[in-house]
Amino acid sequence: MQIELKLAKELDIGQHQVSATLSLLDQGATIPFIARYRKEATGGLDDTQLRDLHQRLLYLRDLDQRRKVIIEQITEQGLLTRDLEQALQSADTKSRLEDLYLPFRPKRRNKAQEAREAGLAPLSQTILQHFQDDPKDFAPAFMTSTPPFDTLDGVLENTKHILLETLTEQADALGHLRLQLWKKGVLKVQVVKGKAQEDSKYRDYFEYEEAIVKIPSHRALALLRGHNEGVLKYTLNLPDGMLDAPYFTLAQAVKVQYANSHPWLKKVIEEAWSKRLRPQLETELVKQMRENADAVAIDVFAKNLKDLLLAAPAGAKATLGLDPGLRTGTKLAVVSATGQLLAHDTIYPHAPHHKEAQALDTLTRLIKKHDVELIAIGNGTASRETQALVSQLQTTIGKSAPAAVLVSEAGASVYSASAFAAAEFPDLDVSIRGAVSIARRLQDPLAELVKIDPQSIGVGQYQHDIDQKALASKLDDVVEDCVNYVGVDLNMASEALLSRVAGLNSTLANNIVAWRNESGRFNQRKQLLKVPRLGPKAFEQCAGFLRIRNGLEPLDNSAVHPESYDLVAEIARCVGMTVPELLNQPSALRTLTQRQIDQLSKARFTLTDILKELEKPGRDPRPEFQSVQYDQRVQTLQDLQEGMRLEGVITNVTPFGAFVDVGVHQDGLVHISQLADRFVSDPHSVVQTGQIVQVRVLEVDTHRKRIALSMKSIN
Repeated sequence: MQIELKLAKELDIGQHQVSATLSLLDQGATIPFIARYRKEATGGLDDTQLRDLHQRLLYLRDLDQRRKVIIEQITEQGLLTRDLEQALQSADTKSRLEDLYLPFRPKRRNKAQEAREAGLAPLSQTILQHFQDDPKDFAPAFMTSTPPFDTLDGVLENTKHILLETLTEQADALGHLRLQLWKKGVLKVQVVKGKAQEDSKYRDYFEYEEAIVKIPSHRALALLRGHNEGVLKYTLNLPDGMLDAPYFTLAQAVKVQYANSHPWLKKVIEEAWSKRLRPQLETELVKQMRENADAVAIDVFAKNLKDLLLAAPAGAKATLGLDPGLRTGTKLAVVSATGQLLAHDTIYPHAPHHKEAQALDTLTRLIKKHDVELIAIGNGTASRETQALVSQLQTTIGKSAPAAVLVSEAGASVYSASAFAAAEFPDLDVSIRGAVSIARRLQDPLAELVKIDPQSIGVGQYQHDIDQKALASKLDDVVEDCVNYVGVDLNMASEALLSRVAGLNSTLANNIVAWRNESGRFNQRKQLLKVPRLGPKAFEQCAGFLRIRNGLEPLDNSAVHPESYDLVAEIARCVGMTVPELLNQPSALRTLTQRQIDQLSKARFTLTDILKELEKPGRDPRPEFQSVQYDQRVQTLQDLQEGMRLEGVITNVTPFGAFVDVGVHQDGLVHISQLADRFVSDPHSVVQTGQIVQVRVLEVDTHRKRIALSMKSIN
């Protein structure tokens, strides 16, 4: 109940919404299913809210489990007081919990423990109680004949270890200092001696400092990479005016007045901060900076991936895929409207072979033979040369020549070498598999890109530096949400696509494909229950996201869940039609009166969603397909001139701007300040990956291969 209250407050939603969601999650419901089909229970929480809730839930449950372990261990030591237990129960972060546990944590034998065993603990307490007095006045009573306790300096040196441990285990002081260092701390970065090369990519950080809390994600990741590569070093300190503040905080925690303390005790307090706590907190807070930077980078990657996965499909059309190359030739593959490989070959139109006429003959023959409607050209090496070659088909074929579209190759080579591709095309050369992938991703980006590890699609920043486990988890969530948002053709989908459907996994997806291969196409959703190991629970979760075209049940080609088919039948009766008639004439829904709607169902969210679905049953929610038209005068970086207006496609969106492909094999950057005539705080609010945009060339640096672009209008 305490977790539910906390989640409701943090996420600003009702406790009943949290309770219902937790109950559904604990029963094994998936987030896409809950978001789409359990809105009545959750009060209409969307998939983003549900994933935030789920992530926070995992943290709080983990925190509670750790709290129980700590309380049990302190209880076993016989040291759990009522105040301590109350503090542990109210701890709302893992760091606060561990701070409280620090004095009770089992330790390896250390100098402080040895000093206590020598009987110096009372001396440490006396020094704190008489903080203004010289500790040497109290030390003689604790001297022994055994070194190092046979001298005043030896006694005080060992007592110092007890005091250092005491000072660094004050939970409230630790929490305060951590917060102050995070809010006020300045990270100072310098170049490591001997690493100051002029052309270093880290030269912007050779002499750099900024408040740690304000360092943006991309800068944090850049300087941390420079540190890991041994080029940069850093220190985290409070600003000059606050350098003494930690001493007062630590002194106050042990009921000592720092300003009036004896110089010996002052040095101990200063050492507790400078040699123990500051380095410890520096490590901890730089880690926090990294985690925050990772979270932003992962979020950026996720948004870009979502835009890419939900890009407009060209549709079920016979497509010729071209994977351009120079010396090794251009690989080509023809796939049918359903993505089946029909033919493949290699042509050599470019340097050093220059077999252009032969290449055109091959392309013309394959296009005519297989009624090719689209040509997908990979955007890598020799892509513009290949595009120029394809444009000549207007001469050999005429106006009926297929439209050519440049397609991102990102991840195509990963798919080509994958176990999935090997299973699909065991006898096909790896390079030809890449051409197949390029053709298919033009037909349906989502269906093809799900076969590729999302981390290999290349729409993020510093993706290899950030938390790989967190990145993979987030991207998997994005893929799952996109697949279920669009829906999946049960009779056409690959195993890779089916495995992303809510309630299914790779085993069930494989069983579905095997059943389909053995028994033929699915004619009804309920046939899924005949698939081995796919029981009622899995059916409940997946059925609404799977589509069957031209099946026995018309609603199987819609997002209406089978559990609501009876409600659709009632809706049809209200307008005097059968369900098939209503699906063919959705305009009849306009004749429903408010009274009829009120009487149909108390499940308002469900009824609203069903009525929307019946207006356009089985519709694809993705946008209409468009292709970018590159300026044919611009082929290389050298062709660009300041002031040029060009059409391009956005390949990546970052917190500092958007990268745009204008067809010169080097993306240009539209800085955040150049994205619009108005102030832009978040580039994703203005542009998205895959969007076709008009840009103006501001500057071209051919030496550094940098292009500065603008989307602002010229006043």
